[in-house]
Amino acid sequence: MLTLEWESEGLQTVGIVVIICASLKLLHLLGLIDFSEDSVEDELEMATVRHRPEALELLEAQSKFTKKELQILYRGFKNECPSGVVNEDTFKEIYSQFFPQGDSTTYAHFLFNAFDTDHNGAVSFEDFINGLSILLRGTVQEKLNWAFNLYDINKDGYITKEEMLDIMKAIYDMMGKCTYPVLKEDAPRQHVETFFQKMDKNKDGVVTIDEFIESCQKDENIMRSMQLFENVI
Repeated sequence: MLTLEWESEGLQTVGIVVIICASLKLLHLLGLIDFSEDSVEDELEMATVRHRPEALELLEAQSKFTKKELQILYRGFKNECPSGVVNEDTFKEIYSQFFPQGDSTTYAHFLFNAFDTDHNGAVSFEDFINGLSILLRGTVQEKLNWAFNLYDINKDGYITKEEMLDIMKAIYDMMGKCTYPVLKEDAPRQHVETFFQKMDKNKDGVVTIDEFIESCQKDENIMRSMQLFENVI
């Protein structure tokens, strides 16, 4: 059973850690597969799948992964997604395996949209690598920008209480019965109020990217969470 300190002050940490933990499930399913270095490079350069990935050297330059790490990730990605892209249904299926006692559908939808940066309804290998590179190897600023983009559901540059409530409900639904103590029904709304009391500096009812980053950088729990999953590959 997963134990979370839901009543602590660092409530935003839950969302940040879940983002990274959920992304690590993708790494587990798509990356931890035996590979042959030569054959992987051949596949990457001469892929016949529907979506042809960018050259290995270009992805290495764009991301913070080494060539060997990219080879591992590509072999796993291609094994799970022969078409070369991940659709939203596949994303939801992956997270349902990670959180079997809860309903991860809504959170997987939000996370899928965060990875699908060009909003074409599919996550390519490049999309996957770019997102994972930020979450696992990015600077604190890059990780917080990525998290803000996740919370900013309509991408208007602001986080509203409604958006944060949707995210928190999705996280709680995904955790299901895996929390102790059992969550109260109004817990998501209470946490949203705490979030805004802490982050909405000018009390205008929305949180900007600057307010979000400034508040997170002053939160020791969030800063520690930024370092938890570095160099896991």
